[in-house]
Amino acid sequence: MLASLKALLTSVVDYAGLFPPAKLDLRQAMENYVQDSASPYAWMLSRFVIPISRLSEFAELLSAFSLKHWSLSVILSGLESEIEQVQSLHIGNKVAIAALEFSALSPPEIERVSSALPTGVEAFFEIPFSSDLKPYLKVLRHTGAAAKIRTGGATINAFPSVTQLSQCIFSFAEAQVPFKATAGLHHPLPAQYPLTSEPDSPATLMHGFLNVATLAALAYWQKVTPTEALELLQASSNTFQFKQDSICWRDRCLDILEIEAARQHFFRSFGSCSFQEPVNDLKHVLN
Repeated sequence: MLASLKALLTSVVDYAGLFPPAKLDLRQAMENYVQDSASPYAWMLSRFVIPISRLSEFAELLSAFSLKHWSLSVILSGLESEIEQVQSLHIGNKVAIAALEFSALSPPEIERVSSALPTGVEAFFEIPFSSDLKPYLKVLRHTGAAAKIRTGGATINAFPSVTQLSQCIFSFAEAQVPFKATAGLHHPLPAQYPLTSEPDSPATLMHGFLNVATLAALAYWQKVTPTEALELLQASSNTFQFKQDSICWRDRCLDILEIEAARQHFFRSFGSCSFQEPVNDLKHVLN
């Protein structure tokens, strides 16, 4: 694997096998995470996403698995009792709660919740595409928290348009607010894909995680215009140049240090109910 692509995609997938469309039971999702952690592409794998309501069940199953380190991203609704539960949780020394993800809250609610968060844990607050971004960006900058955007889902309407996604990424970059994406980014490049594995599943245009990650890095370094961003999100593989020490889209280039900084400080990861699907599609694109 090229060093530039490793910089762009290291720890980029938060495994969310418990969520649609996979909706696996917890034991199977944990088994998948253990297997993926031992695969040649384990460097792409990041946190195991789990709702707080399943943590007790997770703790009961933990002894059945040999994985030495679990990094969790816990989904919360924003109740103070949930945050207290996280702070008092003792699962074991091989489990770390690395991130907390909150469903959509208002900016004042984000302000309230942020003041009660445990230190050293990354927090992501979901922002609906239908919302006015400015109040959210103001409170996220003030609190030092990150944003979460939904890039797909179980229905066609759950997928944002190219314009919506582009404008959102640019707004985050301008405000210097880091973000993660969730859902819909199973494929490296944009195309029409079925929503589920069912034979009669409807298809829709899905965004590509290579396009999103590259755009995020270019926007972070102010190397792309809004018009170019729309084109980049729709770009096919022949407009990218992946070299050992750089990634270029047309004549817009990023070196490894720029890519690493953009990943560390801006585009954090994307949630996916499958790890193998993004990996297998990436291998196909690169061959």
